[in-house]
Amino acid sequence: MSQIPPTPTNLRGAVDLSGLVNRPQAAAGGATGEPVAGEAIELPSLFFQGTDANFNDFIDLSMRVPVVVALSASWADPDRRLATVLDTVTSDLGGRIVLVQVDVDANPQLVQAFQAQSVPAVAGIVAGRPVQLFAGALPEEQVRDVIAQLLELAAQNGVTGTAAVDADAGASPEGADAEPEPEPLPPLHAEAYEAIDRGDYQAAIAAYKTAIAQDPRDTMAIAGLAQVSLLDRLAGRTLDEIRTAAAADPSDRDAQLAVADLDLSGGHVDDAFDRLLTLFPKLDSAGKETVRARILEYFEIVGVDDPRVGKARARLASLLY
Repeated sequence: MSQIPPTPTNLRGAVDLSGLVNRPQAAAGGATGEPVAGEAIELPSLFFQGTDANFNDFIDLSMRVPVVVALSASWADPDRRLATVLDTVTSDLGGRIVLVQVDVDANPQLVQAFQAQSVPAVAGIVAGRPVQLFAGALPEEQVRDVIAQLLELAAQNGVTGTAAVDADAGASPEGADAEPEPEPLPPLHAEAYEAIDRGDYQAAIAAYKTAIAQDPRDTMAIAGLAQVSLLDRLAGRTLDEIRTAAAADPSDRDAQLAVADLDLSGGHVDDAFDRLLTLFPKLDSAGKETVRARILEYFEIVGVDDPRVGKARARLASLLY
């Protein structure tokens, strides 16, 4: 039975990057565009900012060294925690991967190409082809496991080059900009991140709640609390257990809440909203309030400006009034 969070093999459907990769291959791995095994590639950094304009350069680079793509938003607190983990893992691997950060708000074409239904989301590119990795801010140990699987896949496809940082270089491949240093986190946010890294979700919840008590307008803490609460609810449970319970009794509020959590954690945002909004009219007043509160949490996780949130909010309002 599969544990949560899911591994790369059982995440949502494959990414379609055909709009980016179905073009004449640049000579990244030789004239034919074939992967080149075991070579050293001089780069100005292991860390880059990817944009709609420069991303083809990283697809070319993936013919020689695996590229990890992190799609995130500057306003999302868990995204910053994951960025720190990915930076650490990339540095530790010493050039076996290159990390490309993508700001989803500024690069809509890449969001569409990767079918990113929530942030943070992480994918890989090997030999010019996308590989879905995971969604959500996973603990460092799990991130390392996923990247290890990506490296195995890359080796199977002959992509075993290593990036060597050229200290004298002043620009990234074809003009891509190196990633700036992230700003320090507020103390309570950093405390929450550290707790999540060691799997202590309750401590992270407490830290976020304290941050919100100190500043009720701390939107990053509100979103972080919603995300870590989701992780806490799913911790230790299995996919089979959750789905079997929900299928056995469609009227069981708690079972339906659990499977909605599972859907959201896998990026199936519309399915999660639809399940709870369909259940809502069938519940008593206490049950409706519980489901309403969970839906509001989902709004924070997905992002209040996301169009799917707008649709769900309108549907919830029609059920309430």
